Amino acid sequence: MKKSIFPGLLLLVLAFAACNNDVKQSVSSGPPEWSKNVVWYQIFVERFNNGDTTNDPTIASISTPSSSFPVPADWAITPWSWDWYSQEDWAKTTGKGLRETLQHRRYGGDLQGILNKMDYLVDLGITAIYLNPINDAPSLHKYDARNYHHIDVNFGPDPEGDIAIMATENPADPSTWKWTSADKLFLKLVEELHKRGIKVIVDYSWNHTGVLFWAWQDLVKNQEKSPYKDWYEVLSFDDNTTTENEFSYKGWLNIMSLPELKKVNVEGERISGNPYEGNINDGAKQHIFDVTKRWLSPDGDVSKGIDGYRLDVADQVPMGFWRDYRKFVENVNPEAYLVGEIWWEKWPDKLMNPAPYANAEVFDAVMFYQAYRPARGFFAQAEPVADAKQLADSLQKEWNRLEEPYRYAMMNVSATHDSPRLLSCFANKGKYKFHASPHEDTSYMSGRPDEDTYTRVRLYLAHQFTMIGCPHIWNGDEFGMWGGDDPDERKPLWWKDLKFDPETRTNILPGPKTYDVVGFNQELFDYYKQLIKIRKDNIVLSDGKLEFIKAEGNILIYKRFNDSDIIYVLFNIGKEPFKTSLADGTKFTDLLDGNKVYPKEINLPEMTVMILKKE
Repeated sequence: MKKSIFPGLLLLVLAFAACNNDVKQSVSSGPPEWSKNVVWYQIFVERFNNGDTTNDPTIASISTPSSSFPVPADWAITPWSWDWYSQEDWAKTTGKGLRETLQHRRYGGDLQGILNKMDYLVDLGITAIYLNPINDAPSLHKYDARNYHHIDVNFGPDPEGDIAIMATENPADPSTWKWTSADKLFLKLVEELHKRGIKVIVDYSWNHTGVLFWAWQDLVKNQEKSPYKDWYEVLSFDDNTTTENEFSYKGWLNIMSLPELKKVNVEGERISGNPYEGNINDGAKQHIFDVTKRWLSPDGDVSKGIDGYRLDVADQVPMGFWRDYRKFVENVNPEAYLVGEIWWEKWPDKLMNPAPYANAEVFDAVMFYQAYRPARGFFAQAEPVADAKQLADSLQKEWNRLEEPYRYAMMNVSATHDSPRLLSCFANKGKYKFHASPHEDTSYMSGRPDEDTYTRVRLYLAHQFTMIGCPHIWNGDEFGMWGGDDPDERKPLWWKDLKFDPETRTNILPGPKTYDVVGFNQELFDYYKQLIKIRKDNIVLSDGKLEFIKAEGNILIYKRFNDSDIIYVLFNIGKEPFKTSLADGTKFTDLLDGNKVYPKEINLPEMTVMILKKE
């Protein structure tokens, strides 16, 4: 998602239209095995690392015609180490507030920046990367596609040359598509990651495009005569016999820079009732399939392609489309992984049921916010506050909605590009994602958290990395970065070798300023590395069953077990020490500190965790 808040959505039902006949039938055997044993790392390319300053964005490349806020003529790239809450000179002259000018801010992150950090990724120990959209687009988030079938020109080495290559194509005809320098660099990145045992999935929104998308541009120009007139949710065309412009259409969440693709019923007519029935217009759907295949199987070679897709605003796209999409993807690459973004049934209190999406007909997984929110309630003691029993009950409820193979393939997120960073989410105890930034609530704590927050985050991370499903890291959380909801979670990463300006702790508030020293947190980074290694070294944490041993008050104890191994995880989030015993074994090793622990006399100090492996 691009917005932090959106209207509540009705819960999906499972009765939807039958799939189109032109999609081959296939039956999923469940998520690919590799997807149950990975550690996910999410990269927002524009803010990850600037590896090539010669391809940095320009006023032309980030501008959108008829924007209500044009890019200023004196605009320039923002220095990587800039104080996030300070406006640049070009921004100050606009008279706009920080949140608005932030949308024009660029730092120049690119694909070369990822290639330059290969050693870092390997050292951290991650085994799968989820890339936020990298399709060609003018915005910083790239959900407003100019082209689905090309990588953004400013992410590659030759923006002007790539624009010239694109001009020789017919974007509606895949046989004319060529590989730009940015496309080729992306395929090189995929190859290098695969050499290192790292899977790659890419984020796409099949719900809408940007206003610079080639089909939309033709539609705006030619109106009812455009061959793409049925691709979009057009409400009325312009009447050229009048002086008025009657052209109107549906923008996603009424954001007119994001025109929605047309949802249709089985007869191809625009849906006028339940928005979840039906499919996507056939023309747009075929283009989506062509683009999907291009990246899964470049030039017909699956070994050179990506390993799947993260699918944006999945709950707002008809289920008939998703069922067809699943079959199409499986026929291209049966080992591809599909993960959907679903959010709110009723904002801001009730998350959606993942079951209609994570199953053999639709996706392999969803971004599992449903497991994070109750964990936050327990470990952070944030609204809604939970004790150990309530956390255990909530997790079991979510797992029991899903068939077993899909529980293990869930993407267990805690922070993303659409939510506050983990530290800030724990530091602020209000409702999850509700007014979760200083731009919405001036009392929101946006600076460095206190030490209690760091302790609670470390306890939660031990839970995340020992739980059913695959742990996910939002790039920069392992550095100790903080920041509220969109846009403050999208700061450029605090690389260890860079020196940053102090950050305005009082953010956008008027009056005297106070500051935080910002930068790489070695202690937290080392802890992430340790947990990743524990996860990778103990397959039982990926494939083992889970049993809650004790869930009462501040004490949570569970075990992960398979035919050969047993690991116990013990938490005490209270302010008093706790003594307990375990029935299994004669001796355990605490994987966090290497100490030997005897099961009949376990002393668990306040605010601590043990990860005990049976010897």
